[in-house]
Amino acid sequence: MSTKNMVLKKDLKEKRELVNIAIDRFLPRKDEYPKQIHKAIRHTLFAGGKRLRPYLLINTYKLFKQDVAETLMVAGAIEMLHTYTLIHDDLPEIDDADYRRGRASCHVIFGSDIALLAGDALLVYAFQAIADDDKVDKKLRLEFLHELAKDAGHLGLIAGQIIDIQSEGQKVSKETLEYIHANKTGRLISLAIRFGCKLAGTSEEDEKNMEIFGKKIGLAFQIVDDILDIEGSQEKLGKATGKDLKAKKATFPAVYGLEKSRKMAEKLIAEAKELLAPYEDRAELLLMLCDFIETRKF
Repeated sequence: MSTKNMVLKKDLKEKRELVNIAIDRFLPRKDEYPKQIHKAIRHTLFAGGKRLRPYLLINTYKLFKQDVAETLMVAGAIEMLHTYTLIHDDLPEIDDADYRRGRASCHVIFGSDIALLAGDALLVYAFQAIADDDKVDKKLRLEFLHELAKDAGHLGLIAGQIIDIQSEGQKVSKETLEYIHANKTGRLISLAIRFGCKLAGTSEEDEKNMEIFGKKIGLAFQIVDDILDIEGSQEKLGKATGKDLKAKKATFPAVYGLEKSRKMAEKLIAEAKELLAPYEDRAELLLMLCDFIETRKF
């Protein structure tokens, strides 16, 4: 492992632990009544995962400010929202995935009924976590709640999911493919980066620049994810592979082929790195993250 990879791995672990502590303190204990729902919530939430969205929020903030204390609960809220989407995506009625983050999916352990409610609970907790976060100015909290609702709603995450479902087995246009992934994957990544900028009180120019950065790495992340579903291993990814092909999902390799998809990801990552140039050494960890996204195996 290279020195850069070791530095990134260490920083990812440190930020992940900070966010996990914030979430753990916020949520009810697993033995709190009614126990089953609290166990189900924590099952997938604390199963592992890269915590990419919280990491992007925190490290975007760190381009401009150093004390990350005010970012942690907001970052945790975005992770709770993300985990809700994973629990619901895994349900038999949607993607029917039995394996997530290296362990059995929530519905496999607790049943689809409890898993559905666990996802619902995490969605609601995401809003509560931000609303109750007294480290953040009230006006900014209200803005965050509004943006979270908009991006998680019927014209955001849900829109991407519904078109993804309806596109299974269909020949989709490039525009439809990008619509699906811009909403399913890109929305939360862009949101995390935007929140990082707003918490740091950046200029509109910096916020716009970083949001474009977020869109590019979000799309690159999804392209690599689509490639890994074909070439990756379940052991490394922590989830089943080959499901997209079997379900005839709208993916980049399905529309563009593997080689062109790789080149698209490379181009997006190169463009994302250029957007970090104004921040010089402060962007070192985000540059390392770009390299990780492009070459990741998990």
